[in-house]
Amino acid sequence: MPRLRCLLIAALLALASMQAALAQGGGGVPVTTDPVRVGPVPVEVIANGIVASESVVTIRTRVDGQIERVHVTEGQLVRRGQPLFTLDARLNQAILAQQEAQLASNRAQQSRTQADAQRYQSLRGESFASQQRFEQAQADALAAAANAKATEALIQQTKLSIEFATITAEMDGRLGALPLRVGNFVRQAENTAITTLTQMDPILVQFAIPERWLPEVRAAMYRAPPTVRVRPEGDTETPVEGTLVFVDSAVDTTTGTILLKARFSNGEFRLWPGQYVQVRMAPRVQEDAVTVAGPAVQTGQTGRFVFVLAPDNTARKRTVELVRLAGDRAVVTGELQAGEKVIVDGAQRVTEGTRAVERNAPQRVSSVQ
Repeated sequence: MPRLRCLLIAALLALASMQAALAQGGGGVPVTTDPVRVGPVPVEVIANGIVASESVVTIRTRVDGQIERVHVTEGQLVRRGQPLFTLDARLNQAILAQQEAQLASNRAQQSRTQADAQRYQSLRGESFASQQRFEQAQADALAAAANAKATEALIQQTKLSIEFATITAEMDGRLGALPLRVGNFVRQAENTAITTLTQMDPILVQFAIPERWLPEVRAAMYRAPPTVRVRPEGDTETPVEGTLVFVDSAVDTTTGTILLKARFSNGEFRLWPGQYVQVRMAPRVQEDAVTVAGPAVQTGQTGRFVFVLAPDNTARKRTVELVRLAGDRAVVTGELQAGEKVIVDGAQRVTEGTRAVERNAPQRVSSVQ
């Protein structure tokens, strides 16, 4: 009984196929075709990649102090030099005032000792002062000048500490989490991270390709850095285009791959650090490549083949070798000529010599005289 049912279903399918063929008016199997194309086709390398920032800066304090003000929020985009945090700098400002007063005293001392040295120099020339007294006056003048310079250096150091009390962004980027808030006390010695700053534009994508592609990539880098296209997972927009900028100096012997990096403009932030992306790179273009529609290529016991619709509307089998896929088309080698009609839809229903009718053939319009 099950066998009879299978035979009945097969007969119904055959009848439906015959009716469809008769409806086309050609008495053959209805098929759709696509012409063989010969022309330049990029040689594409396909891989999976990970988005990585070119620079990630960990923000830490360079002075001790209590956080007095937070100027930004978590995840905010900031510009280079923009204030992020302000620490309490009153102690350093008091120290600065004390040092400036000390500098005034040192300069007064320096002026007095220099005047004494000049006076004893004139008296020494007139034999009213001893050589020892003259040399002592010169030493006092030099010591006073050195004290003044030392105080000036301390003032510069204190001013720098006051400047460090305002923590600014070292580059353009996006802030991470802010674990510390107003009122927290930070110490330089503790080396505590206040936040992180991640560069978002431009951004890198790193990916690995099999080592067999290395000669192609090296040759392309000598000519001009090849274009790299990436598409984030789930993204249906146009792929983001960038340029290959790095080829690792050694092949990974454990995986047989080599690491590459490409740089992308990321003004719209379509690429995010740590994100997985699909990578396509074309190190060169193959001229005069023979391509057919991808679904037209079939696999049999003797290899791959396609059916060509001959001028007499019969299907002819042609053996081909699949070189690679390029989008929705297949790059093949075999006895195919440009413009020949390759059967795409309906190729599974034909054999060598089967009559077929094109469903996508242009219809002839007859005019009545």
